[in-house]
Amino acid sequence: MNYLAHLHIADYCQSSLLGNLLGDFVKGDPQGKYQPSIVQGVRLHRFVDGFTDNHPLVKQAKGLFPQGPRRFSGIALDMFWDHCLARDWDAFHHLSLELFCTHAERQVNATQTKLPERFERINGLMWEGRWLESYQSLDNIGYALERMSRRSPRMGQLTECTPYLEQNYEQLSQLFARLYPDVLTASKRF
Repeated sequence: MNYLAHLHIADYCQSSLLGNLLGDFVKGDPQGKYQPSIVQGVRLHRFVDGFTDNHPLVKQAKGLFPQGPRRFSGIALDMFWDHCLARDWDAFHHLSLELFCTHAERQVNATQTKLPERFERINGLMWEGRWLESYQSLDNIGYALERMSRRSPRMGQLTECTPYLEQNYEQLSQLFARLYPDVLTASKRF
């Protein structure tokens, strides 16, 4: 799951939206570095990542990628799951995607807590560029993967995942429809 799913899951579980976004940016134990609600959000984020990565449906989805791109399929699938969530948003939330994102942006940016510099940069770009709403289009997922692939030479193969997302679009969409309810149920229990 990527940014949109982590925010939706946080909202669904009445957890800290900021903490759930911070999960990829905070290393080690967050206890003592942030207020308890943010720490719980970071922990929920990490739980969701572990649960999703080890889910049999995700393992099945990764099998749709050949050797080479399969190494980066987890990243591509996280983006694809956000695409499915954005595309089918009305089935998961009573607010429109645009209103939810506006609400989430306000909540995330309301804290006075010192946050990691990399998070601050990405957070600003995400809201300014309206990334989450753009995930409704698969083309924007491909664009995001291309941008991510430029971060380092070892990430170059990430762009090779896009054709497999396109080729297996229906099958991956069906896997998401089965996966996401499991993720929500497990997250609520967490």
